[in-house]
Amino acid sequence: MSADVLWEDRDVRFDVGVLQMHMRPGEKIIDRLDAIEDTKGNNGERGRLIVSNLRILWHSQQLPRVNLSIGFSCILNISTKAAQSKIRGTTEALYVLTKCNNTRFEFIFTNLVPGTPRLFTSVIAVHRAYETTKMYRDLKLRGALIQNKQLRLLPLEQVYDKIGGVWNLSSDQGNLGTFFITNVRLVWHANLNESFNVSIPYLQMKSVKIRDSKFGVALVIESSQQMESMEELTIENVQDDVEIETTDEQSDAFAAYFADGNKQKDRDPVYSEELGLAVEKLKDGFTLSGLWEVLS
Repeated sequence: MSADVLWEDRDVRFDVGVLQMHMRPGEKIIDRLDAIEDTKGNNGERGRLIVSNLRILWHSQQLPRVNLSIGFSCILNISTKAAQSKIRGTTEALYVLTKCNNTRFEFIFTNLVPGTPRLFTSVIAVHRAYETTKMYRDLKLRGALIQNKQLRLLPLEQVYDKIGGVWNLSSDQGNLGTFFITNVRLVWHANLNESFNVSIPYLQMKSVKIRDSKFGVALVIESSQQMESMEELTIENVQDDVEIETTDEQSDAFAAYFADGNKQKDRDPVYSEELGLAVEKLKDGFTLSGLWEVLS
């Protein structure tokens, strides 16, 4: 079994292709607003904003190839502030501060329909729901998963099977534990130390396969989310191994706007020999060539 890597809620991408703007399996549209301006990047441009259960999408109505995909996992803060719109003038706007690949980006959205709070209520409510349901999606190590030797179930979660005699072979001596198979995830914990555990949602499984190992035939689960360490598990009663692998996927290059939260006024202009023009002095650590690489 193999599956497409889930990126929609974990990445910020600009000007993506049509297929990446489509809903992936399991992704649902929660709200759609047809008169939203991307005030920071496309001021004066009327666009459509879509709120799904994984991300915020925006695209220009005139040029759909000009678009945004903002995963909820990347969002650091959502607030409302005054912004200057070319269409509506000074008005209250939605500010979304994000962090992706150690870089912060800020987005400003303005509802071009006056007198409606729908933009704010939809985005804030869906983001809050996303934040409170991470255990359904995120790989978790050493969490509060077990209570009185039983799995602490999530709402609507059901246990399909419980398998004893599962060895974790990440160390030479191994750790004997128990395996839970539910409709949401796989969970393993050590019998002598219940806090030594791992929860792997099916959404994070990149592939599930069987291969030979030094301990015998192994069931290999490859996750798309990076773990703190690799866990090798063996089901002793059937002499099969369960091994969990991880990969560190690199995000595609994207164009976005750097957040400059401490900027109170424009920086002094300096002459750029590279452009032959006077430009605003860049923040420390940024170069013109680096910014062009982001846009390319």
